[in-house]
Amino acid sequence: MKLQVALDRLPRKECFAVVEAVEESVDFIEIGTGVIKEFGVGIIKEMKQKYPDKIVVADMKICDAGKHETALALDAGADIATVMAFAPMQTVQDCIQTAKKADKRIMVDLLGIRSREKVEELVANGADLLSLHIGKDEQSNGGLDAGHFKLVEGLDNVETAVAGGINQVSLPAFLTYRPNVIIVGSAITKAEDRGKAAQLIKGMM
Repeated sequence: MKLQVALDRLPRKECFAVVEAVEESVDFIEIGTGVIKEFGVGIIKEMKQKYPDKIVVADMKICDAGKHETALALDAGADIATVMAFAPMQTVQDCIQTAKKADKRIMVDLLGIRSREKVEELVANGADLLSLHIGKDEQSNGGLDAGHFKLVEGLDNVETAVAGGINQVSLPAFLTYRPNVIIVGSAITKAEDRGKAAQLIKGMM
């Protein structure tokens, strides 16, 4: 099980300060959508150059122009780029094919998806890394529950990531489903001691 730290809504310098503090505990470094929008793909390149042994995830949230936007992220140094599950299937396919050619990966973000049939269609079209995700705006109405995990239950040759307000208190409930990747944002980035927070979460995993 891998720990992914999500760098969202942070100043540029803080992004690097967070990673420096948690480097020993995290496996994946996620450059959040807002960070990429504010600072450009150059921050992906800079992060990968500084931490070449870490998996860098570019949370591009691709909805269209799959080939171009995937290449943009991967050429900048990302190991994984994200595409939205509600994007046209052609876009999802283009992202996956572009990533495969570069020997890299696509994470399909299931934000807003509640249909098992849709998930099965994505898998049939090459998706092998799925993110169960409750977005920031939606978290006030509740987090991930058993119903979300049924979307991916029993799928063959598929890895899952989970994201959505996960912290030290809520983490044990997620661990029972044995996801491959735990994505944590503010529980680490807003902690008084980021290093200890990441170390605690990693230890619980």
